Parts: sequence; structure tokens; C-alpha cells
Amino acid sequence: MGLAPTPVIPARDLPARAGLTAARARRPEGPNYVAAVLFLLPATVLLAVFLLYPALYTVLLSFNRGRNGVFTEWVGLDNYVRLFSDPDFLNLTFPPSGALWNNVLWIVFYTSIVIFLGLIIAVVAARVRYESIIKAIVFIPMAIAATALAVIWKFVYSPDANIGLLNAILGAVGVSPISWLGDERIVNFALIAVGIWGSVGFATVILSAAVKSIPAEIIESARVEGAKERQIFFRIILPMVSLPMSVLAVTLIVNVIKLFDLIYVMTAGGPGKASRVIAFTMYQQAMQAGQFGYGSAVAVVMLVVLIPIMVFNVRRFRTKSVT
Repeated sequence: MGLAPTPVIPARDLPARAGLTAARARRPEGPNYVAAVLFLLPATVLLAVFLLYPALYTVLLSFNRGRNGVFTEWVGLDNYVRLFSDPDFLNLTFPPSGALWNNVLWIVFYTSIVIFLGLIIAVVAARVRYESIIKAIVFIPMAIAATALAVIWKFVYSPDANIGLLNAILGAVGVSPISWLGDERIVNFALIAVGIWGSVGFATVILSAAVKSIPAEIIESARVEGAKERQIFFRIILPMVSLPMSVLAVTLIVNVIKLFDLIYVMTAGGPGKASRVIAFTMYQQAMQAGQFGYGSAVAVVMLVVLIPIMVFNVRRFRTKSVT
């Protein structure tokens, strides 16, 4: 018997089979480090020039006399000792006062009230047909620049009842005009009220999106089981929006720590120094008084206060838990 003839592979099938064999033999490509470096280089340069270098320069300048913004005389920790010994920065005698204490007041009252009002408005607005109108009205102050917002509220707070809207309303009910921005006892709370009015819209929009992301089946199941609206709010809605609330709280606290424009336009730190905050103190000492070393020490304190807040925020983003 003769040998069977070898099958002939059609020529049209050769490229396909050859390509399949080459694909099987091809190994996964390794990481392209050169391309990665080229993509990261522009961002790295920008961060180094506009973030890392100024921060390092400020830290070093805080240990120097720093007149005219240059290194003139090394003073060690003298700027920090002077700063924390200054009652205008921190005075713990009752009642406490100072720029650092004013920032604490802003953090406690401004942050908590903005989140509370934002959540309440978001939950209530989600149950009515004119939700978009409510959120649009509440969000309007966010479209106003902070300096314009401050100018508007200076007229609202004016002690002259013929100019100030608030005192005109009080006069209509028989209450004498109040110097809202001229009384050391109430000036900070008057300013905090302005900040709250300007930020509730932002909180409402963020928390409204969080509330709408809750599956409707969960809430309906709770209602079928006989849960009251109060129980639904505290046991379902509140825990499930805790992650957005914590992120919002961190954002508001960061804004409070670097607060400057509202104070500068409305009171310039007054009356006296009653409404000064950390950022305004830094500006006043560095830009107006020319004590850049002392002002840099204030800036470093701001940085130290912000670091744990940002670390908490990063860790919060990394976790998958919402409780």
C-alpha cells in the first residue's frame, strides 16, 4: 500500500493560522515606565513649583524673622512662642476668644447647622412636586461671589434702621436697632449666619443626590413593616448618607479654616480684633504688618490643623462602609 498523501493547506488559510500561532506565542507586554514618567512629569512639575516649594519655603520662613519675605535672621521657635502667647490668637480665659477660638466657633456652628439644614431640606424637598424650585431657590446664594455676599449682608446688618433690612424689621415690631457687626459678643455669630445662608444650597444639592441614591425598595419595605417616618429617617436615611455627610463636613471645615474674604469685607477683623480668624491673622501679620516670619508661623498652624482632616477624608474615601 502506498503512503497517504499529505493534506494541502489552502493558501488563504495560511495568514490566519500563522497569525493565531504568533498571537499564542506572544507574551504580555511589560509596563512602559518611560510613557508613565512622561505623563506624570507635567503634573509633578506643577505640584513641585506651586505647592511643594511654597509650602517648604513657608515652613522655613516661620523659623526666621522674615522681613520683606526673605530670610534675614534665624529665630527658631520664637514666632510660635509669640503666636501662642498672643491673646488675640488664643485666649483661654473665660469666655475664650482669639482667632483660633473663632475658627472653632465656625467649625462647630457653621458646619453642623449647614449639614442639618441641607439634609432636612433635601429630605423634605424629595417628597414634593416642586422639588427643583425649592433647590433652585436655596442654591441661589452659591451663585453669588463671597465678596458680593458680604456687601449684601453689610446692608442687611447695618445698625441704621433706614438702611439695614434686619434692623428695619426689628423696628417694625418695636425693637431698637442692634449693631450686629459692632458688638463683640454677637459679631461672630452674625458672620456665621451669613456663611450658613451662603452654603446651605451646596449642602442641599450634595445630600439630595445621596438621598435619591437610596433604593426605594428599602424605604417601601420599612413602611410596609410599619416603620414610622421618624424611624425611617434615623435608621435608614441617616446611616445610608453618612459617607456623603462626612465628606461634606470635611469640605466645609476646610473652607472654614481658610476663611478670609467674608471677614475681610464685612468687619476687617473687628470690632477691634473680635472677629479675626486664622487666615485673616496670617494676612494681617504678613501683608499689612510686613512680619512675614510671624505670618508664616500662622500659615504653618493652618497647615497642621488641616493635615489630620485631610487624612481622615482620604481614609474615609478608601473604606466601603457608609456607617
